[in-house]
Amino acid sequence: MKKPLIALLAAVVVGIAGWFVWHPAPTAPDVAFKTLDGKTITMADLRGKVVLVKFWATDCVTCMQQMPATVADYRHYEPKGYVTLAVAMSYDKPGYVENYAQTRKLPFPVALDSQGKLAQAFGDVRLTPTAFLIDRQGHIVKRYLGEYDPAKFHAAVEKALAG
Repeated sequence: MKKPLIALLAAVVVGIAGWFVWHPAPTAPDVAFKTLDGKTITMADLRGKVVLVKFWATDCVTCMQQMPATVADYRHYEPKGYVTLAVAMSYDKPGYVENYAQTRKLPFPVALDSQGKLAQAFGDVRLTPTAFLIDRQGHIVKRYLGEYDPAKFHAAVEKALAG
């Protein structure tokens, strides 16, 4: 009786381990971002680049604290094929978002999620900041919620850029 139970347990463990090893990362949703300057950018347009999709709001203290680092990271990695898309939440007033983007001279595209469809597509994002690091093949490699370790973030970006 012990041998079949041990064999069954071993098979379950191997199956679970195999799932973690061979299970592909989730693919980013195929959505279109409408930027403040009137352009439309799709996830398909961004294939071949490493992308940070960052949901934020002008009334989010952590978002405002992170924005200088987000700008610095974009400027550092952009020549290597890195893109940042800042997505303002549906409850954020468009005028506030435009003012913030203009006065801070944000160097990356800023999109309005006026109907909340982008947040919904990315897993019903409700808290800010929430960011998704997406590899060159369009797979979500990491989700960040709130504060995150800059060194670990940079390591993840470097790995995604190398891959």
